[in-house]
Amino acid sequence: MEVKMEESWKEALKDEFDKPYFASLVKYLHEEKAAGKTIYPPGRQIFKAFELTPVDKVKVVILGQDPYHGAGQAMGLSFSVPDNMPAPPSLRNIFREIESDLGIRMSGRPNLENWARQGVLLLNAILTVRAGEAASHSRIGWTEFTDAVIRYISDNLNGIVFLLWGNFARSKKSLIDSSRHHVLEAAHPSPLAGGAFSGCRHFSKTNEILVSEGLAPVDWQL
Repeated sequence: MEVKMEESWKEALKDEFDKPYFASLVKYLHEEKAAGKTIYPPGRQIFKAFELTPVDKVKVVILGQDPYHGAGQAMGLSFSVPDNMPAPPSLRNIFREIESDLGIRMSGRPNLENWARQGVLLLNAILTVRAGEAASHSRIGWTEFTDAVIRYISDNLNGIVFLLWGNFARSKKSLIDSSRHHVLEAAHPSPLAGGAFSGCRHFSKTNEILVSEGLAPVDWQL
């Protein structure tokens, strides 16, 4: 499996690539493909979050769980789908909150690459999924890898805003040094949360924190 990511991340995570769990993970994915299984996202996009947001550009982390498992949806960025796809329900609720919070109009374009290029690391805890089977790769080693990513950011960067939405994302709070970073928690934007995400105002709060850190705010408008 080609690890296609920006060089600063390759250097930061080089020890992880040499660990037994990562070799087992790669072997598992190869075996799945050999057995005719379809895996999302496509191989070249598995590490897209790390490709678009170099280590020294990270200022916000939005943590998702695992990729969309429908055809053509997953693109290696949490919550994002390509422009030719309709926005999934959770992303629509994110857009509604941005509109309410910031008083701006979203185009409905579901591709979040522009956020990633501004320093928003759109990180799924699990980086692959078998087609049509949600969370099918949740136990193959990805969480060990992405936990190491979160710990690296926590230990080596300062003033990062972590957005933890829902119980799964909140379970990663223990990996973050809250004395040097900012952690904002809310319900998951999924409709299954019954609208509890609405009103969290995480987008304006994030920008207020970034400005207080002397950083440029994120232009959330798409």
